[in-house]
Amino acid sequence: MHKTIQRQTLVPAGMTGLRLDQAAVQLMQDFSREQIKAWIEVAELVCNGVSAKASQRVNEGDCIELITTLADRTLDIPEDLPLNIVYQDEQILVIDKPAGWVVHPGAGNRQGTLLNALLHHDPALAELPRAGIVHRLDKDTSGLLVVARTAKAQASLINQLKDRSLRRCYQALVYGITPVEGEVDAPVGRHPHDRVRMGVVASGKPALTRYHRLASYSGCSHLQLRLATGRTHQIRVHMTHLGFPLLGDPVYRQRKGPAFPLALQRVIGLLGRQALHACELGLIHPDSGEYMSWQSDLPQDMQDLLRALQTESWLSFPDQTS
Repeated sequence: MHKTIQRQTLVPAGMTGLRLDQAAVQLMQDFSREQIKAWIEVAELVCNGVSAKASQRVNEGDCIELITTLADRTLDIPEDLPLNIVYQDEQILVIDKPAGWVVHPGAGNRQGTLLNALLHHDPALAELPRAGIVHRLDKDTSGLLVVARTAKAQASLINQLKDRSLRRCYQALVYGITPVEGEVDAPVGRHPHDRVRMGVVASGKPALTRYHRLASYSGCSHLQLRLATGRTHQIRVHMTHLGFPLLGDPVYRQRKGPAFPLALQRVIGLLGRQALHACELGLIHPDSGEYMSWQSDLPQDMQDLLRALQTESWLSFPDQTS
């Protein structure tokens, strides 16, 4: 099912000379720049009744008109599932997601997702694209993410993602002793030979990850990482690219890692996922303009693994930074 959106607005004198896409974004603030450009390309957003390029300059009195259809979220089933809500108001929800929870329905995962839970918590989210979800965490990554509750908030948060003002900080445990700090600036895209994996590929999208080593134990490093971009599997791909894959990662695991003691191997095995947690989230509130931030402690499974690494830290393993 789909619903039709119709919107019509006139260009005021103060916007004369702006590009069509720039004017439309300012006049229709409940939609993102990305959505506006896509609608211009397919002539669903027109100027004075005719299709135009995004770069076309507008004049006072020009009529910008939008007629488009959006998928109806009623196809997704609301489910009464527990949500760990860290913060909520009329504009946003901040959720602390446990590991093992899929964020968005897909093939084979139509139910039991975060989106299904959100639709039960707030049925009005059915009116928003992706039920207000603006960024995702991998199924087996735990931690904080924000959900928009209004079209205005969704557009604001999408723009913050694009201009990198939305702050996302992670903690991870990786094989090897990393430098104290560093960054990976390498494009991420679909792996050329394995469609399940992502990789550093020349045809990928720009991606930048910065990291700082908090500590090192038993041939492993405890890292804090900050995302400047948000590509699929970005941290997992970038750290594997450097030669420091995440402990427990079932997709990007290191084939030849240190010879860990059996007790430590069992703890890593019990983790059952990549050792990655979204520990901090910061953003500019879409309504008040206030900067807000939230923190999330490491979940129990990562705390157990960290303690096991600390217990075995007297063992010596080769430095893998070379």
